[in-house]
Amino acid sequence: MSLAMHSASDAGATIPPTGIATPRGGLSEDAAGMLLGLIGVAIFSLTLPFTRMAVAELDPGFVALGRALVAAALAGLWLWKRGAPRPSRAALPALAAVVAGCVIGFPWLTSIAMRTLPASHGAVLVGILPLATAVCSALRGAEKPSPGFWFTAALGSALVIAFALRQSGGSLHPADVLMLAAVLLAALGYAEGGRLAQTMGGEQVICWALVLAAPLLLPVALWLAHTHGAAIAAAGARAWIGFAYVSVFSMFIGFFFWYRGMALGGVARVGQTQLVQPFLTLLGAALLLGEKLSWSTCLFALAVIAVVGVGRRMRVRR
Repeated sequence: MSLAMHSASDAGATIPPTGIATPRGGLSEDAAGMLLGLIGVAIFSLTLPFTRMAVAELDPGFVALGRALVAAALAGLWLWKRGAPRPSRAALPALAAVVAGCVIGFPWLTSIAMRTLPASHGAVLVGILPLATAVCSALRGAEKPSPGFWFTAALGSALVIAFALRQSGGSLHPADVLMLAAVLLAALGYAEGGRLAQTMGGEQVICWALVLAAPLLLPVALWLAHTHGAAIAAAGARAWIGFAYVSVFSMFIGFFFWYRGMALGGVARVGQTQLVQPFLTLLGAALLLGEKLSWSTCLFALAVIAVVGVGRRMRVRR
């Protein structure tokens, strides 16, 4: 498919987003960013349960790369329909970080981990993602969170880590290393993508990252499809439903809300909404996979949500 597009005339020019409208009703940019971020988090929260459904019958590598290719096809159509300009050279390093972290790294590593870890256990490890995202953003010099912000981010992450250790009996599973590596890669992709979304628009960030990654992923995905052809052909509807969700929602639609939210409210602050994601994932795991949901989980969820509420009021200089 040929994309009849033109290069942005000014690498620093602000290109208004054209896909996700900013919520109205008198909301400030910060509040609108938080709302859009929460919608993105709600979509992402079901990624691990649906991934676990998919990898129960499909190869993890095929799921990870296949979902990116399906999303890349949707992204190409979106860019073509919008007549979106090609990204400038200055945007390519940040797009490469999004590809490495969000398009390849997080999906592939979590797909492997979900073969052996319950979705509920993996969910709690994702709870440190907001802090990791804020650290990446601060190291890049994009934002300067206040000491109070760092305190609430650390407190929320400590609650999540304590919950993880409590659930696993005080030790981590071998696949936890993969999950933690996935979190670090996703944090890099979120921070760079959120920063780039302020000039390109969140929709264009994820769409261009997917389209640019597709030529690299296609040969490997075809080889995996050939290697695991029998298992793929025999996979049931449940596995394909999981694959469809992570392809369309986790890899595509969710990022429209997420990057737009970070562009409005800031990477560090909107990233804190992801502290509630583990507990939404736990609820999804209970409903979709029948995994157990205890009262202690609910209490931890309430505590983390309270910390997010306090953190939202802390100053973040952009």
